[in-house]
Amino acid sequence: MPPSTSPTIPTMITMSGQRRRTMISNGSMRAALLLALVALFIGHGDAFAGKKKKHPKKQSYHFEVGEVNAAEGVDVPQDVLDALKAEAQKQFGAHAQLIDVSAAPDPATNAAGYKKWLKKKKVAGSFAVMVQVTMYREEVEDSPKNDGTKRLAVRLELHLFGDTIPDRKMGFEGVGSSTIKQDVGKKMRPADRDYTVKSALELAVTDAIDESLTKLALPPAKPK
Repeated sequence: MPPSTSPTIPTMITMSGQRRRTMISNGSMRAALLLALVALFIGHGDAFAGKKKKHPKKQSYHFEVGEVNAAEGVDVPQDVLDALKAEAQKQFGAHAQLIDVSAAPDPATNAAGYKKWLKKKKVAGSFAVMVQVTMYREEVEDSPKNDGTKRLAVRLELHLFGDTIPDRKMGFEGVGSSTIKQDVGKKMRPADRDYTVKSALELAVTDAIDESLTKLALPPAKPK
């Protein structure tokens, strides 16, 4: 009868596993158990320490889209500005730290009531946000594949300027930017451009919101 054979196991895994088992079996079992208990204790200590450590709760704000425009001397197609406004509205409405205030009193006719509502709901600030594109470029480049295909590159930078509601005082500025390059084949279709532009806008708006919220979370500067 031919000798039985074991199932084939990849050499690297087998050698690695055998090496670990050999190291444990050749050393003192008592020392190995002691080291394991120490590691377990340290792990639980970190877990307990983690429970005790409290992270400050992130504050809530309200952003609403105001004017969306291009800075002086920056040429931005109207369809890009329209898509930017829609993207900003979408992200302002979906972000975990940005809340809806439609149930609040009208700040135009009841500013005191509006502020009282914000305080009651623990909203740290309400802002009308101007979105301004400060750099925009669309370029069709040769693909690095050198096969005659093209690549669309969209580069942009935008600023968010937040004025407080209802007082209309400057509240914050946040900057976001992005670069998206998309292979479009030998002939670019309108759908290729739409996808690339919207992807670039999404990243830039996300970037600007993150910077804005980071700045708003900072403690106020001490008067000089």
